[in-house]
Amino acid sequence: MTNFSRRQFIVTAGATTVGAILAHGCSSDKATSDTSDTTNGSVNNVANVTTAANTLKVETTKAKLGFIPLTDAAPLIIAKEKGFFAKYGMTDVEVIKQKSWPVTRDNLKIGSAGDGIDGAHILSPMPYLLTINDKVPMYLLARLNINGQAISVANKLKDFKVGLESKALKQAVSKAKSEQKSMKVAMTFPGGTHDLWMRYWIAAGGLEPNQDLVLEPVPPPQMVANMKVGTVDAFCVGEPWNAQLVSQNLGYTALITGELWKNHPEKAFAMRKDWVDKNPNAAQALLMAIMEAQQWCDQPENKEEMCKICSGRKYFNVAVADILERSKGNIDYGDGRKVSDSPLRMKFWTDNASYPYKSHDLWFLTENIRWGYLPKETKIKEIVDQVNKEDLWKKAAKALGVPDSEIPTSSSRGVETFFDGVKFDPEKPEAYLQSLKIKSL
Repeated sequence: MTNFSRRQFIVTAGATTVGAILAHGCSSDKATSDTSDTTNGSVNNVANVTTAANTLKVETTKAKLGFIPLTDAAPLIIAKEKGFFAKYGMTDVEVIKQKSWPVTRDNLKIGSAGDGIDGAHILSPMPYLLTINDKVPMYLLARLNINGQAISVANKLKDFKVGLESKALKQAVSKAKSEQKSMKVAMTFPGGTHDLWMRYWIAAGGLEPNQDLVLEPVPPPQMVANMKVGTVDAFCVGEPWNAQLVSQNLGYTALITGELWKNHPEKAFAMRKDWVDKNPNAAQALLMAIMEAQQWCDQPENKEEMCKICSGRKYFNVAVADILERSKGNIDYGDGRKVSDSPLRMKFWTDNASYPYKSHDLWFLTENIRWGYLPKETKIKEIVDQVNKEDLWKKAAKALGVPDSEIPTSSSRGVETFFDGVKFDPEKPEAYLQSLKIKSL
């Protein structure tokens, strides 16, 4: 089993571095001025913000929120740049780039009082790992997106036709072993979403991730560089890094993660529990702003502006083209396959993308048990009830004017089916775990 101490992980990560808006009160025209500042590729429309009529009396106007340069951070970036935070009274929100997920974790541990952060764009399992392992109670307040990640591989794997069916990976692993080499694959954080997608895919092909390959953590912006110099043979990460790999002809996308699990949950918006408990109105205001930004980001007519803003130097520092096409659902896999307007594109609001289903968090925790990151006796239902604050999401949604038809009435999305036919029943997580042939308990 792959085990990382906190220090080992930080060292490893460091070493690898080489219709218009929806009708329910969400019009950005009301929220922002028409004045744009495109310095460094960003658009700042905050100057003449009109406060919303449903603004709460917030306990503080300040919050420090972290993000990693990934397209699914867009709701936080847009909420800042389009003035949605200010619209709901949060006029002093900082959206701060983090170097890696371990840095995000450590900055959440110390909080803004220690010059860290209060909340973040985060891998959905991380608030649970922080709560359980680091003893820093967290609240998961919203899902930021569904879909939008990919597993990409080096061009040398084209001969093996490695794709969604990972059985083809067996031949590549066997060849590497015959040459006394290891197949190295990268993910972004042990126990995080990218780690779990990679492990699920590998195991579905009959390989044991901890024995047959070497899994290494690499910060998202460093994935392409690592592939270029040959230190990894495959990686799982969000956009724009898969698209950038293809545009540089350094590898190809074996699969997009929506093929692995249709409309799977991905990133989340989470905050320290003590901050939310101390500032409930401010937390709701942040949620309302982010939810409005999610609605804005999902409008087709806003995609180009979203990508232009996010691509700027202070956010992603990449070409707009690296973000835009996949945001529209146009996937060039890099091996001859091309898909237009994919229904498996990243979604921020559509298909209840923002709602933090507890059933999804049950799967994340079950998979963390599967791979030995959490003890088998972890009381996952209790911890999900403690961390997942779907009630606060609903409260913010109603205050925002979201129609009842767009507010789920159940904590569960029901039984989920993966690409290999395996099903996860959130009512029976233990049965799911027992049914898996490959695991590292």
